[in-house]
Amino acid sequence: MTESLDARRPDAPTLAGQYQPAEVEQRRYERWVADGRFRASADSDREPFTIVIPPPNVTGSLHMGHALDHTMQDALVRRKRMQGFEALWLPGMDHAGIATQNVVERQLAGQGLSRHDLGREKFVERVWQWKDTSGGTILGQMRRLGDSVDWDRERFTMDEGLSRAVQTMFKKLYDDGLIYRANRIINWCPRCLTALSDIEVEHTDDDGELVSIRYSDDVVVATTRAETMLGDTAVAVHPDDERYRHLIGTEVELPLTGRRIPIVGDPHVDPAFGTGMVKVTPAHDPNDFEIGQRHDLPALTIMDERGVITAHGPFAGLDRFEARPAIVAALRAEGRVVAEKRPYVHAVGHCSRCRTTVEPRLSLQWFVNTSPLAKAAGDAVRDGRVRIEPPELAKRYFAWVDNMHDWCISRQLWWGHRIPVWYGPDGEVVCVGPDETPPGTSGEGSGWHQDEDVLDTWFSSGLWPFSTLGWPEQTPELAKFYPTSVLVTGYDILFFWVARMMMFGLYAMDGRQPFDVIALHGMVRDDHGKKMSKSFGNVVDPLDWIDRYGADATRFTLARGANPGGDVPVSEEWCQGSRNFCNKLWNATRFALINGAHVVGPLPAAERLSTVDRWILSRLAQVTAGVDEQFESYEFAKVCDLLYHFAWDDVCDWYVELSKSVLAGGGEPAEVTRRVLGHVLDQLLRLLHPVIPFVTEELWTALTGGETVLTASWPISDRALVDAAAEAEVATLQRVVTEVRRFRSDQGLRPTQRVTARLDGLVGAGVAAHEPLIRSLARLDPAGDDFQASATLAMPGEVGVALDTRGSIDVAAERARLTKDRTAAEKEAGQTRAKLNNPAFVGKAPEQVVAKIRDRLAVAEADLARIDAALEALSS
Repeated sequence: MTESLDARRPDAPTLAGQYQPAEVEQRRYERWVADGRFRASADSDREPFTIVIPPPNVTGSLHMGHALDHTMQDALVRRKRMQGFEALWLPGMDHAGIATQNVVERQLAGQGLSRHDLGREKFVERVWQWKDTSGGTILGQMRRLGDSVDWDRERFTMDEGLSRAVQTMFKKLYDDGLIYRANRIINWCPRCLTALSDIEVEHTDDDGELVSIRYSDDVVVATTRAETMLGDTAVAVHPDDERYRHLIGTEVELPLTGRRIPIVGDPHVDPAFGTGMVKVTPAHDPNDFEIGQRHDLPALTIMDERGVITAHGPFAGLDRFEARPAIVAALRAEGRVVAEKRPYVHAVGHCSRCRTTVEPRLSLQWFVNTSPLAKAAGDAVRDGRVRIEPPELAKRYFAWVDNMHDWCISRQLWWGHRIPVWYGPDGEVVCVGPDETPPGTSGEGSGWHQDEDVLDTWFSSGLWPFSTLGWPEQTPELAKFYPTSVLVTGYDILFFWVARMMMFGLYAMDGRQPFDVIALHGMVRDDHGKKMSKSFGNVVDPLDWIDRYGADATRFTLARGANPGGDVPVSEEWCQGSRNFCNKLWNATRFALINGAHVVGPLPAAERLSTVDRWILSRLAQVTAGVDEQFESYEFAKVCDLLYHFAWDDVCDWYVELSKSVLAGGGEPAEVTRRVLGHVLDQLLRLLHPVIPFVTEELWTALTGGETVLTASWPISDRALVDAAAEAEVATLQRVVTEVRRFRSDQGLRPTQRVTARLDGLVGAGVAAHEPLIRSLARLDPAGDDFQASATLAMPGEVGVALDTRGSIDVAAERARLTKDRTAAEKEAGQTRAKLNNPAFVGKAPEQVVAKIRDRLAVAEADLARIDAALEALSS
């Protein structure tokens, strides 16, 4: 599906004076979709390249993290498509059990109703109605960003096929003894009224209290959750602690309750922490639960699912946070409070959905035995089947999979995949597969009922790389596109999602990994390296940038900051710069079209090429090779940096400028330059297309007459065009022009003001043939009989430039201007130097931010040296 350019159109189109993204983006995207440009075929004989999109929540909207993630994936897919791969980027959404149920329950509450008023069946119908009318906003936003996904293959974790996959996986795990039901301590959200897995709990350092309580003359314990003492069933000490060994096996009365509880010896206790004694509440703390299991202690549940105290006594009916001060006050009244510390900063778990403080709670739940699955997931990376980029993040992955707890997969919700287990009247338990008939429906008798809980959303998401391709059926898509090629995702969900997919993919697909590469990126931060947060007031809506600067500018800003595994700082100023870059490309292509640049026929033979033509083709060859190398390493920032500087500096600032006099001169040199200019822009636009697809599509089709750059062949570096001599010759020309321009700027000469000059040493430097170009670009006139050098510029090598600036400069005014500039440069150098000398800043700020400060210091120091030289020249 590559475009062939056999003939030049009789008349090239005229581009508008400025690029207007709003006039291009929707039109181009709709055309791509209508023409089926994003479709992938399982019947193709091309090598597959597959990415399954990390499914966004059905409740979600596009945020900067999505925009970064999708830009990187789209860039990879578009490049592979141009390279001739059968590229599939599969879209879809996650049903987001807790979040979606919360949305619909809030709607019902506004009508004075609860889900219980509707009943389970009607409530689930209401959720589906919400999904069909209001869910999936993000899918339209993905189109605005330019995602080249195969919309014909869009999936949803609750659709019929994926629901079948979920039931099949549950049954398989259950039959293999890897799913079990048990009373265990789980994370409980009293607001969402459901269990949470460890990775759905976010820990923050909160201000709390640490209260030391005297149970007896010999027993003092400290706690941050005084209310849980009502459920204490033991006090524990370390068995080797000489201070308390004599107490092991005795009993102590639990204050406020009258109950007597044992003192046990357990190695979990740290003798050096606090008093070396800990209260044991097996039903409300995971470590205490383990101690309780080892010592056969009873587990007393003393609060209900909403966090309300249920223990008999004066505190019954109080919320946990009301009970805490009430219990401390009662203990204080009895003289049992030994010490109180407030604030006491400690880690507190919060529900990742609603931010409610999580309550550890003993509960009957369903679990996955992750031990064998996690080992397989670790082995797949260790033996090289899966590569993590950057490699240094592999240790985070191993830290998780090598120490994984069993996974609580049941949720006390109605929206989601209901657990396919039925219970009989006589205690029977039957797990039902997708092609099996549930008991109680075919004459087994009444009394059977299905488990009320649904599965954790991550259970279905863990099947995403293969369920979306048709598993458990052996489909052509599964055979063609599995394993997928690369997973692009943030390191922050390495545990949430990546490990789940690895475990399930290897288990269901007989040891075949779900993806070959895990390419991790960081979080999007502001230009000061701060995490984006509503409380900081620094959250950026990518749609706002798309509206104001265009999708390409937004994408380029994000990709240019994306180093493997590193956080991505962005700012509106950088997005404005990216928009300017798009305009620069637009103006260069517009200039080329006006001057007859084209792509018809082969490039002219080497002997017909000028030195400048050979130089730009050499640069193109090297940049193309560099872009390929960096793409393969997922170095998006380096790809963008290479292309930015080649496009802006080499092509626009130098080659286009150097071409103007050649094109104006006409004849064969002009025709050669037209063909070279057309070729360079053609290849450049192809190279840029994966990152900035809209402007490149508009420009490439105008330049070449092709239907779409999206399926044009990807450039291949022609190493035969690398020309070190031409590069050295043009580099000398550039140095001469740059030094003269810098001098002119320092002396305050107007850009259009011409200055008489003598150029020495051009022959020895090998650039004598370029004297007309040098004079044209530097606005220099030849020296006449009355020439008198008032300034001399020494260049590296043999070149010297003598200038006659008499009458061109107001010395006093120029000295004042330079002095003002020096003050500003000195201030900038001082500020940046102070930051770099601050260990706290250098140690905490992202490396990209520190690097930018170093660059700013280097620029300031160079400005100071240049200004000092200019002031000295004025004095002489």
